[in-house]
Amino acid sequence: MVTPHQLRRLGCFDWLQCIRKVYGSGHRFLNPKHFFRCRVTFNSNVVGHGRYICNLLHHDSGSQTVKYFNLVTKRLCANSVNRKCWSCGSSAPSFFCPSCKLVQPPEERTSYFEIMDCEQTFALDTQRLQRTYLQLQRSLHPDHFSQRTSKEQEHSAEQSASVNKAYRTLQKPLSRGLYMLELQGMHLDEGTDITADPQLLMEVMEINESLAETRSEDEVNSIGRSMKERLKDLTEQIDTALSKGDLQSTKALLAEMKYFANIEEKVKEKLSDLAESA
Repeated sequence: MVTPHQLRRLGCFDWLQCIRKVYGSGHRFLNPKHFFRCRVTFNSNVVGHGRYICNLLHHDSGSQTVKYFNLVTKRLCANSVNRKCWSCGSSAPSFFCPSCKLVQPPEERTSYFEIMDCEQTFALDTQRLQRTYLQLQRSLHPDHFSQRTSKEQEHSAEQSASVNKAYRTLQKPLSRGLYMLELQGMHLDEGTDITADPQLLMEVMEINESLAETRSEDEVNSIGRSMKERLKDLTEQIDTALSKGDLQSTKALLAEMKYFANIEEKVKEKLSDLAESA
């Protein structure tokens, strides 16, 4: 039997919404202590649909029938109810079937934010993102399925690749912002932006020239620190623009971020070259 404290630790705060969906007004269960003490037992949790899904069993006191429903962090995961396991046919979330425990194929049209169990926001918690990534890879890595059927091996490899791609995309502000634009149907073209501010282009060219000509590690590190500050400032501006729904400003800021992110990578390469030649 799950306690309110245990449920809070799992981050499942939408229990009342689920109860209202299943039982109408939910007035019988407005007292969470009464609800959790008498009516809910906790079954094993699985990761699915980009959320940690908790399978809860509710025993109706009138009919004594057992009703199954999914309670997820921050929202009810209705789609996972419609998704069927390829092996046993049970309702299955994105990663593992709760009935037969077999790995499932990746679900189409699932966003990277859903896969990585995080809010669709630019200012996401990258440390939490990394923890989720490690947890998923521990469960989905193909090495764990070497003795399983070929179909399970195939699905685990697909899922692991999907998680890797989602993590790499969301890990860095630039790729995360570009992906968020993409979700809104906007794309940033590759190459130099001919509409960019000429002053910005001149600044970028001068920094690149200085970086190419210098042989001083201190100067390279100074350029690197300057780029970190610029990228930090741009990250804050992009977060503000996305929060306001200003996609055009976001696009312009991301185009600017691409220049300085590129310079930051060149700084790392330059430091590596200097270290090798020392």
